[in-house]
Amino acid sequence: MIDPLPEFPARTSHHRLCVPACILRPAKQDDLPFLRQLYHSFRSDELARIPWSQEDKQAFLDQQFNLQHRYYVAAFPQTDFLIIEKDGTSIGRLYIDFDADIWHIVDIGFLPECRNLGLGSGTLKAIQHAAVKREIPGIALHVDRNNTRAYDLYMALGFMVIETTVTHIRMEWRSHRLLPEPADEPSGVN
Repeated sequence: MIDPLPEFPARTSHHRLCVPACILRPAKQDDLPFLRQLYHSFRSDELARIPWSQEDKQAFLDQQFNLQHRYYVAAFPQTDFLIIEKDGTSIGRLYIDFDADIWHIVDIGFLPECRNLGLGSGTLKAIQHAAVKREIPGIALHVDRNNTRAYDLYMALGFMVIETTVTHIRMEWRSHRLLPEPADEPSGVN
């Protein structure tokens, strides 16, 4: 028997974000099928190049989603796990820790048909606006090195490269009204 996936942490200090044309609501167990589908869409291009059967790809993605969900819930218990809705339909997810000194976007993503419509930039701008309003010094996130579209978006919104690894780039956006610019130091980008 397969263990059920863990519940999302119960959060009582949910911060309201005003995202144009969208509603953010706490994720619940009933959202797991949607979140699984969303995760599959994140990895579809990557798996298209692998000569596995559709059944093997499906099983692999299900396993990876389960592992990611378990990790996120265990590693980020203070995180708000939010579903992004538009016109009553789930279109994305935003996992964000509002309790950190610098807010941490653990994950953000949209269904393929909802990408390149300004929803991601609108959501990120809403988070930036809320951070400034609440006098939060900045926002941190990690982006996969192969996700150039997301990286370009973050750069366009004022995020800076802080650190790089073999697989990911740590980026931060600073509320310029509250913090000075960091000193010019090598970013570690090759």
